[in-house]
Amino acid sequence: MPASPLPSLLPRFPLIDGLRGMAVCMMVAYHFLFDTTYFGLTHFRMLDEPGWIAWRSVIVSCFLLLTGVGLVLAQRHAARSIVRRSAQIGASAALVTVGSYLIFPASFIYFGVLHFNLVASLLCLPLRKRATWTLPLGLLALAAGLAYGNPAFDPKALNWIGFVAHKPITEDYVPLFPWLGMVLIGMAMGQRWQRHGYALPPALATVSTRLPRGLGGLGRHSLLVYLIHQPILFAGFEAARWLRAIP
Repeated sequence: MPASPLPSLLPRFPLIDGLRGMAVCMMVAYHFLFDTTYFGLTHFRMLDEPGWIAWRSVIVSCFLLLTGVGLVLAQRHAARSIVRRSAQIGASAALVTVGSYLIFPASFIYFGVLHFNLVASLLCLPLRKRATWTLPLGLLALAAGLAYGNPAFDPKALNWIGFVAHKPITEDYVPLFPWLGMVLIGMAMGQRWQRHGYALPPALATVSTRLPRGLGGLGRHSLLVYLIHQPILFAGFEAARWLRAIP
């Protein structure tokens, strides 16, 4: 199961929910196609062909940019709401680790997108009111993570940081570098939006009003969708295989 991005602390902005919902749809579509290869129905090389890798990167980037925006918007929440949401994400990350170990013991998820989201959010919280720092730090983190690699970071105890020379064998891998850069860039976008009173340019305001309501629902419940969509897809493929085997 390649990486699938995740939810964050967002007040209800229809445009943000809609954009998150669009990312959810891409995630589910990507995993559906990935699963067709896993079950032997297709032979997509999704882990090593540039086009598939680029699509995965786009999906992850969309979610993490929105995570960064959400960290800025979350200033409107009480501290206990942030703690509660962090606990939900942490518990979900633990569930993913346990579930993936039961299915893929040789390549279970130990630092996937949910693990990343929890750690990155905690690291970035102090920067929510430091608008002059977020964009430069984000670009620096992105460039460093993409440009630098060292075998010293390859062991499992360190590869969650990034900078690896060889990608680890795991079903979902979202290290701090370079992906922390996307969260920080998202924060810079959110801080700019905040300075403008959350006003939208006319074109985006029009898009916001025309997004299907279903996308907003997916965006509001993206953590739940992330947790259940692969079990549902796996169950569907297994059922189809079982039905085909019936004479």
